Amino acid sequence: MFDMRPVGYVLGLLVLVLGLTMLLPMAADLFAGNGHWGAFAEAAAITSVFGLLLTIACANAVSAGLTIRQTFILTTGVWLVLPFFGALPFVFGAMAPDGSGARYVDAYFEAMSALTTTGSTVFSGLDALPVGINLWRGMMQWFGGIGIIVVAMVFLPELRVGGMQIFRSEAFDTMGKILPRASEIAARISVIYVGLTGLCVITYLALGMPAFDALVHSLTTLSTGGFSTRDASFGAFQGPLEYAAAVFMILASLPFVRYIQLVAGTARPILRDSQVRAYLATVLVLVLILTLYRVAVNGDNWEHGFREGIFNVTSIISGTGYSSVDYQLWGPVPVVMFFFIGLIGGCAGSTSCSIKVFRWQLLFASVSTQVRRLYAPHGVFEPRFEGRPIPEEILSSVMAFFVLFFVSLGITSVLLGLTGLDFVTSVSGAATALGNIGPGLGDTIGPAGNFATLNDTAKWILSFAMLLGRLELIVVLVLFTTAFWRP
Repeated sequence: MFDMRPVGYVLGLLVLVLGLTMLLPMAADLFAGNGHWGAFAEAAAITSVFGLLLTIACANAVSAGLTIRQTFILTTGVWLVLPFFGALPFVFGAMAPDGSGARYVDAYFEAMSALTTTGSTVFSGLDALPVGINLWRGMMQWFGGIGIIVVAMVFLPELRVGGMQIFRSEAFDTMGKILPRASEIAARISVIYVGLTGLCVITYLALGMPAFDALVHSLTTLSTGGFSTRDASFGAFQGPLEYAAAVFMILASLPFVRYIQLVAGTARPILRDSQVRAYLATVLVLVLILTLYRVAVNGDNWEHGFREGIFNVTSIISGTGYSSVDYQLWGPVPVVMFFFIGLIGGCAGSTSCSIKVFRWQLLFASVSTQVRRLYAPHGVFEPRFEGRPIPEEILSSVMAFFVLFFVSLGITSVLLGLTGLDFVTSVSGAATALGNIGPGLGDTIGPAGNFATLNDTAKWILSFAMLLGRLELIVVLVLFTTAFWRP
C-alpha cells in the first residue's frame, strides 16, 4: 500500500509554518487599530492546529524517508493545500464594502494566484482594504517566489531525501551542484532573497514611496508576483520608481545561483551565462522597439516612452504583472507584442515563470540544426548550447514541454470559452495563468481590469492552470498517469 505519511508530515509542517506567519498581518491590523485582526487570529488558529495535528499523526513515518514518487506528490500537494488555508483570512476578513468576507472561490483564486506568483486578482478597492489583507497578499507572493522551497529544505534532512529532487520537481535549476548539499544552496539563496528584498524596500523608500507600500511592493517585486496595494497598480507611483522597479524585476529574473557565485567573489559565471545575456538582450531590443513605436506612432516623448516601455516590458516578460498604464490603448502592435512577451519568461533558477529563456535557446538551437541538415544533408551537425552538444534526452524534455504547454494552452482556452468567455479573454486568460504572468488582454482581464467578473467555473479552471504553470506542467500531469501509481 502506498504510504502517504511522509508526505503528510512535511505538508503538516509547512501548513503549521503558514499558520504562524498569519500572526504578522494580524499584528499589522492590531497596530493599525482597524479591528480586522480577528480574521487572521481565527485563520491562524485553524491553520496551525490542522498543521500540528497532521504533523503529529504522520510523525511515526519520519524514519521511512521520501521516495521520488512521494516527492512529486508532496510538491503538487504543497501548491494545492497551502492556497486552501491561505484563502481563509480573505473569507473571514472584511473584503466587501458591507464588511463581509470573500466567497471561497474568489479567496482560493486569490491565494493560488499569490502563492504561484501569478498576480491575477479578483479583488478591487485595494486602496481601502485593511493593511493586514494587503500585507498577507504580498507575503504569500513572497513565500511563493522562493520561500516555500527554502522552508521545505529545512525539513528534508529528517526524511533523508535528496534535496536536489525538490529543486528539480519545483523546476528550479541549480546550474549544477555549486555547493555539496541542497540545504546549503537553499540557505544561501534565502539570504540573497531577503537581502535583495530589503534593498528594494530601501530604494522604494528613498524614491518617495510610502513605507507600507514600499514593503508590500518589495515583496511582490522580488517574487515577480505583481500584487499591488493600489487599484492603479504601479500607475500610482509613476516616475523614477518605475525605473527602480524595472531594475529589481530584472534582478529577480536572473538565476539566483549566479548570485551565490557572485557573492563568493566570482563574477565570471553570471557574465558568461548565455541565458542571462540572451534575456538582457531580449529586454533591451523589445524596449527599444516599443520606445520607437511610442514616439513615432503615439507621439510620445523619448523619456516617457522609454520609461513606460522598460517598465511594462520588464513587468510582463518577468511574469511580475504590474501595470503602470493601460497599454492596450497604445494600439494593436503593442498588444500583440505583450501577449508573446509574456510567453518568453525569465531565466531558469529565478523567481520568474513562463517558458523560460533557456528553453527558447534550446528550441532555436534544435531548429537551426535541422535547417542546416536540410541544405547540407551529408554534413554532420548537432545542436549545441554554450559551446557544448545538447544531450538528446534534454532536447526531448524541452520539446515535450513545448508540446505540453501549447496543448494545455489550447485545452484551457477551449474550456474557458465553453464557460461563456469571449475569444480574447479565453486565450489571454489561459496564457496568463499557465505562464503565471498576471494581467490578460481585453476589457475584462486586461491591465485596467481584473478577474472578479469571471464566472466561478472559469476561476476554478484558471486556478488549476496557475498550478500547472507554476510546477511547469509535467510534475502535475504525471500524477494523472496510471504508470505513476502502478506498484
